[in-house]
Amino acid sequence: MIYLEKNRFVTSFSSAHEPAYTVTLGETFVVETHDCYSGVFKSEEQLRTDVEVPFINPATGPIYIEGLKAGDTLRVEILDIQLDEYGVMMLYPGMGPIGELVPKMDTRIMPIVGDKVIFNENIRLPLRPMIGVIGVAPEGEAVSTVSPGNHGGNMDTKYITTGNTVYFPVFHDGGLFGLGDLHAAMGDGELNGSGVEIDGKVTLRLTKLTEKITMPFVETKDSYMVISSGKTFEEATNRGLETVVTLLQEKLSLPFNEAYRLLSATCDLQISQIVNPLMTVRVAIPKSLFGEPLFKLASK
Repeated sequence: MIYLEKNRFVTSFSSAHEPAYTVTLGETFVVETHDCYSGVFKSEEQLRTDVEVPFINPATGPIYIEGLKAGDTLRVEILDIQLDEYGVMMLYPGMGPIGELVPKMDTRIMPIVGDKVIFNENIRLPLRPMIGVIGVAPEGEAVSTVSPGNHGGNMDTKYITTGNTVYFPVFHDGGLFGLGDLHAAMGDGELNGSGVEIDGKVTLRLTKLTEKITMPFVETKDSYMVISSGKTFEEATNRGLETVVTLLQEKLSLPFNEAYRLLSATCDLQISQIVNPLMTVRVAIPKSLFGEPLFKLASK
C-alpha cells in the first residue's frame, strides 16, 4: 500500500503548489500527518510562548489525483484513523471565546490508552478520532490551512472520521488534495480553540462523482451533511440552508415553499467550529428523504 510521509506538507491550499505526491483514483493509501503544532510539544514543561511552532496546521500534500479533473466532485472514503501515543492540549490567556478568563498558561499531555484519552488521573475520555483539516486547492487565491471554505480546509467537523465519506468540489485538475490536524477527541464548536491535538495516520480511498456540488458534504450512516463556512454564524447558516433547499427542490421535484418546509421539518442545523477565521456549521439531511443514494460514482 502507498504510504505518504508527513515530511512533505503545505500550510495553505493553493493551485500554485507543486504536487508532493501522486495517487490514482480508486487506490487505497495511507497519509501520515503532523498535529496542528507540527509535533513540537512533547512535555508539559513546554509552554506556548516558550516554544517556536514552525508551522500551524500543516497538511500533508499536496496530493495530485490522476484522473481527477476540474469540475469533478472528489469522493473521499475515510477507511481508518490510527493515532499516536499521546495528544496535547494547551491554554493561554486570551485563547478562545472566553480566553480572558484563563488565569495562567499551561500545557497538558494526554496519553492514549486503548480506546480512551487519559484526560487526568480521574477522567477518561472516549477516543473519537477525527480529521480537522482536509480539502483541495481553492478556486481562487491560496487559503491558509487555518481557515475553512468551499474547498474544505480547517472545517474541524467531528463527523469527518472513520467510516464516513467526504465530498469536495474540484477546482483544478488533480485536485491538489491534503489533510492534517487530527484530533483524538473534540466537541462540537471546538470551544476553547483546541481539540486533543495529535499526530497520526489516515487510510483513504478516493473516487469521483457525476454529481456537481459547490461546497463540502459529509456522508454518515444516516445523513448527508452540508458543510458551510462564513464570517458570521448567520452567513454560514444561510449559505448552508440555501444549498439544502436547492438540493431538495432538485432531488424531490419540489417548489421552493415545499422544500423550505421540508428543511424545517426534517433537517438539523449543527455547529462544527466557532474559533477559526470563518465559522463552520453543518446542515444534516436525513437519508430517509431519498429513495436512492444522493451521489453516484462516475464511470471511469
